[in-house]
Amino acid sequence: MPDNIRAWLILGNAWVRASDYDLLVDRFGEPGDIIAQSSSALRNTGIASAVAGAIANSDEALIQSELDWLQHDRHHILTVADADYPELLRRIDEPPVLLYINGNPDVLDLPSLAIVGSRNPTNGGARNAHDFAQHLGSAGFCIVSGLAQGIDAAAHHGALDGGAATIAFLGNGIDRIYPAVNHDLARAIATHGALVSEFPLGVHPQRRHFPQRNRLISGISLGTIVIEAARRSGSLITARLAGEQGREVFALPGSIHNPLARGCHQLIRQGAKLVETAEDIVSELAPLAAHVLQNAVESTAKRTSSENDDEEYQALVKFLSHDPIHVDELVRQSGLTIDEVSSMLLILELEGKVEKLAGGHYSVLS
Repeated sequence: MPDNIRAWLILGNAWVRASDYDLLVDRFGEPGDIIAQSSSALRNTGIASAVAGAIANSDEALIQSELDWLQHDRHHILTVADADYPELLRRIDEPPVLLYINGNPDVLDLPSLAIVGSRNPTNGGARNAHDFAQHLGSAGFCIVSGLAQGIDAAAHHGALDGGAATIAFLGNGIDRIYPAVNHDLARAIATHGALVSEFPLGVHPQRRHFPQRNRLISGISLGTIVIEAARRSGSLITARLAGEQGREVFALPGSIHNPLARGCHQLIRQGAKLVETAEDIVSELAPLAAHVLQNAVESTAKRTSSENDDEEYQALVKFLSHDPIHVDELVRQSGLTIDEVSSMLLILELEGKVEKLAGGHYSVLS
């Protein structure tokens, strides 16, 4: 297994695209066989010379740093060949060959909604993002955004305040937090959801990275909600990507005197669904969410069929009752890690055995 992980890290650091990976697998087989090839043999498959050279001459110091990073119990990678790879992401053009995850990878299977918008919203826009995220989170959706200041941060906070899972996709290596002002928020997201990046460790945020990141925000989500965006806005790129990926696009209207409402009004004119309340979105997406959730239940059941009887699982279950208990208290009482507890609680919730309550509390369902 370590050799296989190393091979995948080499492919990820070489910026192998999904289409490149298909060519390489067809020719050579498993990742371990691919990285054993010469640069010329790799080029003969049709992949770019730079990619072939990066595979054949990998940065061993960087690969070792990533292997060291993976020793933390809440650090994970998912490869495009893994059964656990998010199905909606798998369907987009050129899905990432490798995802770096800090947190609970199981949340990537939940029915998700993206909330994006201005980095400098009005007070009302930030409040709408928070409240919509809180309400939609309580309705069972995982809230996805990009950890930016403004609407992104407000949406993540809203999900956390409602005790819901939230995912932040990063435009840099997962070992870096940008903007730095959101460091504490990122820590909370990693505890109650996941930070996710396709960029190798050490990669700095760059302007060109954010459209690339945005395709993942929209790609993993059933729909994208735009709250306050100017006519020339990265949020409109995310909305466009969502439409191209076959996802729903929602926009909140605003005052005609608010420049940050013009992007939303433009989206509505182009066919985005006008929404005034979170319930508008819930009613629109409930059938799709139910389908995704059922797939998640079946997938999780397959992965964990042998876990329900193990000692760790029983060590958690015995502390659950009809009285609400906070996830941090479950960690303390069970002696398990926060990642183990979060994964087990998600399984129990998907199986209809526990209920997630406000503020990170859980109780047993009757």
